[in-house]
Amino acid sequence: MIHTSRRGPGTTFFIYMVDHPGDMFDLYVVTDSGLSRGRTDAETAALAYEGGADVVQLRMKHADGRAMLEQAELIRRKADEMCRFFIVNDRVDIAIASGADGVHLGQDDIPVEVARDLMGESAIIGVSVHDVAEAVAAVDGGADYLGVGSIFNTSTKPDAKQALGLDPIVEIKSAVDVPVVAIGGINRGNIQDVIRAGADSAAVVSAVVAQDDVRTAAHELRDLILKVRPHVP
Repeated sequence: MIHTSRRGPGTTFFIYMVDHPGDMFDLYVVTDSGLSRGRTDAETAALAYEGGADVVQLRMKHADGRAMLEQAELIRRKADEMCRFFIVNDRVDIAIASGADGVHLGQDDIPVEVARDLMGESAIIGVSVHDVAEAVAAVDGGADYLGVGSIFNTSTKPDAKQALGLDPIVEIKSAVDVPVVAIGGINRGNIQDVIRAGADSAAVVSAVVAQDDVRTAAHELRDLILKVRPHVP
């Protein structure tokens, strides 16, 4: 896969030549302004990037388009500055308008094929899945990576299927050849477990965005991933 993205000031472009988007992601942070102690999504994203997050996903489920685009443009600028990646949840239009690297889609969002037609081949498109059947369908549709969860109980996405456990990571990894990003209830105490189970990346919400010191929280979680990864077969 060749991924081209604006990175740095002006019109500088960097081209990433990788097998999968997962090769670029270790720690994946998802925003939630309701947990962010008064910080905006863009402020939280900036701190997460500074702490070492490889990618930030902007999730604003109940925001109007204008407000979401404003935050998206701010995050995209910070991502450019830090040479990191920026994904928009659900909203393909916001992803395109803000110049995001890609979009993350749920099971009830527009099909991957439609998102790909709108965003182009260089866009990173992820899909939330819960089992092997959904995973295979998403990959057949052209998904670049899969978000698998909720692995553990979580209050940040109450409509998600709860506490699937580690088995779906193992099963889905065996069934598809794209990276798996584990999500749902992941924190300092269990983040290494999802990597040991085969997840290529771990996505976190409250474990970073709800903390007093977002930078330190992100740094510590990414460090835990990097420490365990060499010991995973």
